[in-house]
Amino acid sequence: MRNFRSLNIWKEGIELVKRIYKLAELLPPEEKFGLKSQICRAAVSVPSNIAEGCARNSETEFKRFLEIAIGSSFELETQLIIIDELEFVTKEHLNPIFELLNNEQKMINGLISKIKHATKS
Repeated sequence: MRNFRSLNIWKEGIELVKRIYKLAELLPPEEKFGLKSQICRAAVSVPSNIAEGCARNSETEFKRFLEIAIGSSFELETQLIIIDELEFVTKEHLNPIFELLNNEQKMINGLISKIKHATKS
């Protein structure tokens, strides 16, 4: 069993959640049960699945949860694009989050690739 708290991808995921919750407060009140709820759920799913995967007994299972986490990150990215397209918040609010999210996606993909390579050997 891995210590998820020691993983940078989990720590960055937590940072992403904090920033998304702050961004959600900037959305119009009528989005409380729409985009606001969606972006918060998708963001929370990223570090949650990383943590859950750490509790699994095999690399294959861990990789599966990382794949779920990356899926949630792409869902979140789509929702942020919609927020941008609808001009609910400024690019100054969104751009740093896109950067953090893209970095998180690269780290998760890197770990997935590392696990794939290690399990083939």
